[in-house]
Amino acid sequence: MRDVIPDVPAPDRRAFLKYTGALGAAAALSSSLAACSSGPESTNDTGSEGGRNRTLTAVIGYGNDGSWDPTQTASAFCMAANNHIYEGLLDTDPITREPYAALATEVPKDTGSTSWRFTLREGAKFHDGQPVTADDVVFVFDRILDPKTQTLAKGFFASWLSEVRKVDARTVELVLKFPFPDGLSRLTLAKVMPRHVFSRPGAWDDAIKGLAVGSGPYRQTAHHPKSNTTFEAFADYNGPRKAAFKKMNWLTIVDAAPRVARISGADAGAQIADNIPYANIRQLTASGLAVRGGAGMNNLFLMFNTKHKPFDDVRVRQALHYAIDTGKMVEVALKGHGKPSSSFLNEGNRAYRRAKTVYDYDPDKAKALLKEAGVRGLRIDVLAVNVSWIVDCLPTIKSSWDAIGVQTTLSPQETTAVFTKMDQKQDYQVVAAASNPNQFGLDADLIMHYNYGPQNLWMGYARWADNPVARKLFTDMDRATRESDPARKTAMVQDYIDVVAEQAVLYPVVHNELMTAWNPRELTGIRAQPYPGINLLQAKWV
Repeated sequence: MRDVIPDVPAPDRRAFLKYTGALGAAAALSSSLAACSSGPESTNDTGSEGGRNRTLTAVIGYGNDGSWDPTQTASAFCMAANNHIYEGLLDTDPITREPYAALATEVPKDTGSTSWRFTLREGAKFHDGQPVTADDVVFVFDRILDPKTQTLAKGFFASWLSEVRKVDARTVELVLKFPFPDGLSRLTLAKVMPRHVFSRPGAWDDAIKGLAVGSGPYRQTAHHPKSNTTFEAFADYNGPRKAAFKKMNWLTIVDAAPRVARISGADAGAQIADNIPYANIRQLTASGLAVRGGAGMNNLFLMFNTKHKPFDDVRVRQALHYAIDTGKMVEVALKGHGKPSSSFLNEGNRAYRRAKTVYDYDPDKAKALLKEAGVRGLRIDVLAVNVSWIVDCLPTIKSSWDAIGVQTTLSPQETTAVFTKMDQKQDYQVVAAASNPNQFGLDADLIMHYNYGPQNLWMGYARWADNPVARKLFTDMDRATRESDPARKTAMVQDYIDVVAEQAVLYPVVHNELMTAWNPRELTGIRAQPYPGINLLQAKWV
């Protein structure tokens, strides 16, 4: 197995859409989900039970029709749901991301070792009643590390994890290529799945469509793509974070207005909702709801096609960043719930350092750089995703670029359409989209390799991986991954982020907060996440 960072592979179009949650689930699931094929049930809580046995209803502002396969999903809805259905050997706190023992009985004490041994929790069962064994753990890691199998999770493990061995029926050993303490928190990304279910022919396709069988506190009871997914407490769960709600009904409502309506007013049918628009915060707070934000890596980024002139010239890319009035964008579009980017990392990240190149609003510098590059009469069609807050930010980009003589057209489209064009290698100039690597973790090495690397999906879209500057950057990133001294590693990461900032191939314009609203008269223990989705493993009825 190669020792360089393999990053996120560049799959075919269908595989990528499965990763991102953009591909709609269209086929019937396996027999265990056959009940789902008859069409959606009511998305209202119609249960007759009251009090603590009533159904918790949540509204998620993202689609539930992406891939549910934990080894390759990046879908916000599906990742959040899987955190309630599945367990890793270790899982992490949704806010601090500190690891805690989940299926394993304890967190390894020697984080600098190249061998971690885990004993599985006695009596742990999957939702079909079968026991969790070491064979199931090895099964999942074998899939992740298999060089012939392209999974999103491979990019989070293959650089530092050599193999996973079965010691006995309840014990496994992880063999590392070099000491890598950050790997402990990444183990939550390797959800343990039953071999007897997912080794069957066609089972991985079923997982993509919605088949979910884990060992976590909630089991999936129904799944209706583009409508809702339901859960109930798993009676045989004996782990550390037991289900507090007998049943849950998660609705997928992507449009902002109906999502806000479902949690507000006299007819509110839900107790919690994520992805709350900034314009509705005051209204919801006045109605008695708690509305809190989580600030992290959520960002609007620009990605340039470096094979399309003049975007192969770093001066042009820099000019377009300097031209954007990010202060206006934060004030008008984000209602103050964001900050202009001063590094690829958000300011709250423990590895953050202000980059040597910061794109403070400077239209005169932007004009000078375009003149120096010999660029006149530039016309740009901005291919953008139609995520509501991104759409709110686009007019500032247009007015800023128009002001320096760049004729700008905005083309917001469905996320599926945007990434299909790129995956089909269609020509484009600039993409404006949203990203949040924090759904995978907080460590800078993970965040940067999610976006940059020789085999990285995004670098394939930017068509930059063969650039000499890129090749040196990737070498420096690999060297930082292997650095054992934490302070030295952080400094190395910060140094190569300076290169990323200077090159501005794929780079954030603003980092913003994600808002969550809930009824504090009904729920307690809620914490707003700085990444999409919700986590209810420590929540309960008031």
